[in-house]
Amino acid sequence: MKDIIFIGGGLNYAGAIVAAKRGFNVALIEKNINHLGGVCLHNGCIPSKHFLHLSKINLELRNEAFRIKKDKIKLDIVQKQLDNLLSKATKSIILQCENAGVELIEGDGYVVDEGKIKFNSEILEAEHIVIGTGSSPFIPEGIEYNGESIVTSDEILKLKNFPESIAIYGSGAVGLEFAGFFAANGIDVTLFYIEENISNKMHPFINKNIENGLTKIGVKLMPSTRIYEAKDFERKARVTTDKGIYEFDKLLVATGRKPNTEVIKTDKIEVSNAIVTDDFFETTLKKHFAIGDCNAKQMIAHSARAQVLNVIDRITEKKSKKLSLINIPKFIYSLPLGYASVGLTKSYLETQGIVYKETVFSLSAFSHSYSHNAADGMVILYADEKESIKGAEILAPNAEELISVATTAVTAGLDKESFLDIVFAHPTFSEAFERAARRL
Repeated sequence: MKDIIFIGGGLNYAGAIVAAKRGFNVALIEKNINHLGGVCLHNGCIPSKHFLHLSKINLELRNEAFRIKKDKIKLDIVQKQLDNLLSKATKSIILQCENAGVELIEGDGYVVDEGKIKFNSEILEAEHIVIGTGSSPFIPEGIEYNGESIVTSDEILKLKNFPESIAIYGSGAVGLEFAGFFAANGIDVTLFYIEENISNKMHPFINKNIENGLTKIGVKLMPSTRIYEAKDFERKARVTTDKGIYEFDKLLVATGRKPNTEVIKTDKIEVSNAIVTDDFFETTLKKHFAIGDCNAKQMIAHSARAQVLNVIDRITEKKSKKLSLINIPKFIYSLPLGYASVGLTKSYLETQGIVYKETVFSLSAFSHSYSHNAADGMVILYADEKESIKGAEILAPNAEELISVATTAVTAGLDKESFLDIVFAHPTFSEAFERAARRL
């Protein structure tokens, strides 16, 4: 009998390591040990950011100061780089688990009753069970996914050759990131999305500038367009929409992800579209928890890590501090500029009818924005009536790094006066926070 059994080796492994180091008897079940680290490490954020980093360099080479002009990145070399990177990262995680005393079990585990997991023909028992089985790409009805002409991000990240043309369906993080990736490499890109704007959650100014940025690098935008049918036709993707019929070498389906809930084989744990949990990530069965994508509260890797560490603190140290999901930063590694947000932003504040102050500072006010192709960027701060900073949105180079400034301010509950005590280095884009705060 174990103290804790973890099912799923994505960011769940971080909780297993911490619990084991605190002296608890811990096991982690993962169906493929070589996939420890989960989707983010192997099929998501880590490989995609490597692709995008190289593609951003490609964009910068378009500057007339360079003799080398734009070219496609060499995918065969990139794949070798990724294989090496991911192999080292996986070995490191395995070593961390083993050194901490985590028992690694390879295979499929299913929760069949209170404290009981079916593994092959065995029943494993534990006082606590933590489920972190992640999610899978969602394929809308009418789209005939085949992994060749009609693909998800899983196949895109394994590309050996660039297509001449690609359509992308969906304008979330995956859609926007890969639209920038392909456009930066000179591929004919068409982005289909259902809404009138790229996002109904971003500030309208940012929406407009992201759309302008994508258009500048060659992405053809197709807003307010729904795909009714997509199927393979002579090794191409034939796409039927409410605007007409199109053909592309590939269609990337980027319409979101669905929680993996097949691990639940007992009606004592409620499953809706996702595994149902309370604010402390406990399921409807006491001492059984679900973290990360499988509970669908927030499908972000660093949120999954924060959730499992919150659960482990509760189990091992009897802490019951609620994790504020709204203060967890979100970002899209888009090109040519990245987007990030944290806390309460315009769409939420207006939907909830909350009185707020808003200030927008354009990066075009900085001379160095033109050296970084960042004149379309901006920092937006949100504050309450007492001038406490409640949220931020950023469109800027390295937005995923810059957002940490706002995350710290929001989490610490800083007001305008306290925030203005901070001295930011010059010349940097972080200075925009100080300029924006002065306008509150």
